[in-house]
Amino acid sequence: MKHKAIFLLSLIFIFTLPCYSCKSAPAPSVVTEEAVEVTEDEETEPEIELPPEGMSLPVSEFGEIWAYVVAGREQALRPGLPLSDIGYFGAEIDAYGSLDSVPSRKTLPAFSGRVHLVVKCDSRSLSHFILVPGSQERKSLVASLLSAARDFDGLQIDFENIPKRDGDTFLSFLADLRAGLGSKIFTIALPARTRRISGDVYDYEKIAPVVDRILVMAYDEHWSTSAPGPIASLPWCRRVAAHAMNVVGREKLIMGLPFYGRAWGNTNPSQAHVYTGIERIINENKITDIRRENGIPTFNYGVSVSVKVYYEDAYSLSTRMEMYRSMGVPAIGFWRLGQETQEVWDLLRLRK
Repeated sequence: MKHKAIFLLSLIFIFTLPCYSCKSAPAPSVVTEEAVEVTEDEETEPEIELPPEGMSLPVSEFGEIWAYVVAGREQALRPGLPLSDIGYFGAEIDAYGSLDSVPSRKTLPAFSGRVHLVVKCDSRSLSHFILVPGSQERKSLVASLLSAARDFDGLQIDFENIPKRDGDTFLSFLADLRAGLGSKIFTIALPARTRRISGDVYDYEKIAPVVDRILVMAYDEHWSTSAPGPIASLPWCRRVAAHAMNVVGREKLIMGLPFYGRAWGNTNPSQAHVYTGIERIINENKITDIRRENGIPTFNYGVSVSVKVYYEDAYSLSTRMEMYRSMGVPAIGFWRLGQETQEVWDLLRLRK
């Protein structure tokens, strides 16, 4: 039992790693309760018709197919993939507000499509710091971003923790970049929304006029610390796409799809305890073998863990792609190359 528990706990650790290795996403997106609130119409919406299991899956065609490549894992970009655009992930903002870790386009394998520099910032306090209007840090960062973008076909901003009161300064920051980028393609990755939210710093309607494309991160409907559930259920994705199509418009929209899965355990014993909590563990598990290591008491015990897993395969990806295609979505994008089932590429075609 002890070995089984250790194995199962290892699975939990592997599948609950930060979404940098699976995302979030761009890196897995920060999903707020506001972003996933159930609307009044959701209980009565029609069911999505699923293709019969075991039958051949259709080939989905899109005008643009995007995918992210993480620096250091460039080998995931293989020749012949039906891709129009690559988001090269990702440059970062350091603690001083300066641009850091910009990947070199020369390290990418040969690719005939467009390559976009992706810049991420996951810190709420750092985001506020770099957005202050008129500050030297903001001016320097804008200049550095414009300079770094010269080697790429476009620039994508992936700032996922903008403080709520910084919506207007974030919008002006994007406007500064738009003005300096000239003819280069300016895109932004935004968290999923099923409706407009009052005071939302990621308001699609306000941001859309400033950028050329919006990639909606339609994943992390359920995340590492939420209740177990699909990364991107089909009904939720349909609501997200419908809202985005209505607000952003089809000409600027890219619907993001996940290649990754998650696992949840029904218990996680890794935590701090007060003394009475330790006593409870000893009594509940009938611990008798308590020893000392250099004077510190310690003991071992085993627990049984039940793990729930949700992931994506060719069937689920095909069903989602066909749903988007039938809705008129012109472009899709995947987080990220190297995590997918290879079968998915047989189900995709880039419209010429």
